[in-house]
Amino acid sequence: MEILIKSQKKVEFKELRLYIAIPVLCIGIAELLLFYGKVGAAVWFHIGILLALSLSNLFIKDPRVHEIYIPLMLLPIFRLVNLSMPIFFKTTLYTFIFAYSSLIIPVAAIIIHQWKSLEEIGITRKHLLAYTVISVPLGFLLGLGEYLTIRTGYLIPDLTFKNLLMLIIIMVFFVGLIEELIFRSILQIRLEQALSVQEALIITSLLFGLMHSGYGTFNEILYTGFVGLILGFLFYKTKSLPFVVVLHGFANVFLFGILPHHIISWT
Repeated sequence: MEILIKSQKKVEFKELRLYIAIPVLCIGIAELLLFYGKVGAAVWFHIGILLALSLSNLFIKDPRVHEIYIPLMLLPIFRLVNLSMPIFFKTTLYTFIFAYSSLIIPVAAIIIHQWKSLEEIGITRKHLLAYTVISVPLGFLLGLGEYLTIRTGYLIPDLTFKNLLMLIIIMVFFVGLIEELIFRSILQIRLEQALSVQEALIITSLLFGLMHSGYGTFNEILYTGFVGLILGFLFYKTKSLPFVVVLHGFANVFLFGILPHHIISWT
């Protein structure tokens, strides 16, 4: 009897992995279509993924699957919003506000619906000052690595206090916060609970890298996937969302602001 129960559990676990692998693979295909310039095909693929995930509860009754599918739905939503976002300002930086603001309500709804306390998803003040201090030099190293990978331009015209403050606010409280809530606080934790820590880190870092396909280089996908692995590991060890949010945000501040200006001036 025990052998039968164990074999049934193994089958269920294999099915769970399959249910997770299919949408992850589909999101990867959609992002690769975008990478190769097939924007129309990528849009329709993401729409199909979104519809399939939203209707999955009609066929799949396992609540563990739905707890993972719901945050996965945020990725095609973000991509569709990103691709359809009109340019309101000459400064590209401000479009980040509109793109990421669109995800605040669905992210908040998932957190309220799936978790009993904010500490469960790493929203805590524990060691906040120490983590903030550490995150700046670590952010420089990650930002430098990414800059050397893709040689980005700057998003602010100069390094005045006003422009630098605006860049920090947007990169930390919009880009860093929303992306880390999705990939680390929601998705990684659910995958850890359903599968294992190792598989959760691999899947979230893979998706994190693929969602940067818009830069048009495999080196960027590989590097951001590596950064996602680092952020995921740090989040797993510290259980501190503010730490990875500030680290992610400052990596982008160095990448899109400080490094391009200084390196251009040096050369």
